[in-house]
Amino acid sequence: MAVNSRQHSLEIPPPSGKDWPKEEEENFFLLDPDRKRDVLPQPFRMIHKLVMQVFESAVEIIEKREMLREAQKRKVQPIKCFPTAEFQVAERANCLAVSGEYIFVGLSVGLAAFTRCDLKDVCAWDAAHTEICAIHASALGNERHVLLAVDEMGLAWLFCFHKESFLLIKALNEVEDISQRSPCVEVVLSRGGDYAGILLQDSTEAWLEIYQLPKDSWLTEMEENSRAAEELACSERRSSSSSVELPVPAIQDDIKLDPPELLLTVRPPKPITGTSFKGPLDALKEVGDGSMLGLGYNHLIKDSQWELQEAIFCSTYQEYLEAEGVTKEEMPRYATFHFLLPSRILMGPEMEVEPDIPVGIGVHWHGNHNFCLYLLNPSLKDKAGSDLKPDVVWPCAAPIACSAVSSCSRYLALAGEDATITIWDKHLGYPLSVTAILEERFIRSIHFLYGSASDETRGADPVYCGADPVCAIIQLLVLCTDSSFYLVRAPKAGKSSITLLADRPENPNLTVSAVMPVLAFPSAVLIFCWDGTVSLMNTDTSQTVYCFCTPPSHAVAPAWQPVFTVDSANCCLLLRGDEHEHVDEFFQSKATHSTIFLFDFNSYPLKEAFPKKPDLHLKPMEELQWTERCNVFLRDRFRFLPERQEVLLEMEKQEYWDCLQARAAAMDKEREKVKGEKKQ
Repeated sequence: MAVNSRQHSLEIPPPSGKDWPKEEEENFFLLDPDRKRDVLPQPFRMIHKLVMQVFESAVEIIEKREMLREAQKRKVQPIKCFPTAEFQVAERANCLAVSGEYIFVGLSVGLAAFTRCDLKDVCAWDAAHTEICAIHASALGNERHVLLAVDEMGLAWLFCFHKESFLLIKALNEVEDISQRSPCVEVVLSRGGDYAGILLQDSTEAWLEIYQLPKDSWLTEMEENSRAAEELACSERRSSSSSVELPVPAIQDDIKLDPPELLLTVRPPKPITGTSFKGPLDALKEVGDGSMLGLGYNHLIKDSQWELQEAIFCSTYQEYLEAEGVTKEEMPRYATFHFLLPSRILMGPEMEVEPDIPVGIGVHWHGNHNFCLYLLNPSLKDKAGSDLKPDVVWPCAAPIACSAVSSCSRYLALAGEDATITIWDKHLGYPLSVTAILEERFIRSIHFLYGSASDETRGADPVYCGADPVCAIIQLLVLCTDSSFYLVRAPKAGKSSITLLADRPENPNLTVSAVMPVLAFPSAVLIFCWDGTVSLMNTDTSQTVYCFCTPPSHAVAPAWQPVFTVDSANCCLLLRGDEHEHVDEFFQSKATHSTIFLFDFNSYPLKEAFPKKPDLHLKPMEELQWTERCNVFLRDRFRFLPERQEVLLEMEKQEYWDCLQARAAAMDKEREKVKGEKKQ
């Protein structure tokens, strides 16, 4: 009988858990009782670790909320301000504009006008039964106003408001075949109503159209029409035997005003391609022919060189290009443009212009490095061509993200996609400040806080710039995409600085939807948040000092795109509000009518929160000290220095280009002579 016998003795295998206690650590429970959890078998250790992580995260969130709550208690609570007046509109209000004594409201069906003094409805326009999405208004004088509106179909409407009546002048981009219509995506109306600009788009490209408005002929025509209407009414009253006076007609329906004139058509810059020049002499001749430097067109790089450079770049960074999904560069389809008042950059000393009438426009296209300036009086040669060349080009190191122009039009701010901010003095032609945000943030918008003033305050405050543009300091509010605020200070002399006013909010409901400076009070900025709050921040102290609240029955809607406007002339805020029953939890308005609330800044103690800067009273020269006299003398000499040197500079430039062209012509003759000798 076979018997199986073991060759080796039976042994107990060693423990598989590496965290199990060793023989010399048998008494570790008595030394550290908390370590007993470390030797739990799987999956209990994993579950324990996840539970502890959740618990620790919850504790951190609770601690942060407690810290924020305590910080909020220690902060100065803003003063709540309620509306001083309100009025109802029959339809849903989409946009607001104020001009003179009238408030214009863009409705879901047409337009409406209200008087600012008593907030009464004076007239409406709903002939086209169209929804107005944006509106701009400007006073022409003699109680006449020009309006530029855009409807939901992208049609730009031009109106004239006179005697409490809307007069349609023209739909600027209307065509007979609606399928061929190019929708309007942006409109800008110059202050004073001299020019209007619209940005049009089609399926492949975009372009700007700048119109000159014949406001002088409009005023003359409306004045004659009003005089004729009054004479007719007087004659009817005299001929009538009744004691009841007949009303004077506001304006005749058959009055026709001159249409605006298309002045400029600005298209985006073309992609840079290979050169067509045979040599440097041809490029020099092209530049001497009036072509603008800065766009990168008059170069000597061939198509083969571009292709070779692109191939080298793609082969070097192929893995990164594939991971990022980089697409081929397309033509820009959106532009930001501003109307610019006279400055030394756009005009010479021999040009006679009005100081309050724009002489040019500044344009930058999305994703482009160049800020282009165009004069508003181009020659017939440039006007007839489809490829209008800019008069001045300012190349930037990075694509321009956004721009802003002060209301006095002297200062220009450019913000690049690399978070670099440059403030230019267009009158003197040099940058006042070049700063950058060190954090990895993208700039959403920029706004001038100083650099503008009304006629009453010009010259009284050192931070304002009027006809005599001497500013002690320029301040710029920078809003980033993550709702953080920065303040850029650019003094006339000294180093500029950038200060963080508010960091990214922890609460998503505090995301900023819009900002608006209040020029009547220096350092005052209106901030609109997603939760419907409207606050007034003092940028000097970085604190919210006032909060403009709607009645408890209403809410700001839509909260992510509030409908408001600031009347700088009368120091008031107009804000749309809807009843709570017509606003859902996401602040989406479903109301068929709206309420416009008016907040009069003069009714609140804003002057205490924003004290006026000390005035600079003008003293006689004999009362000033010697240092002050020297400063005034040097400032005046420096101000008129460019005017005295402008003629000399122009003469030197012309002589320089004449010498270059003469040299190029001589070299051409020499080259032709050499070719002729070789043929012989």
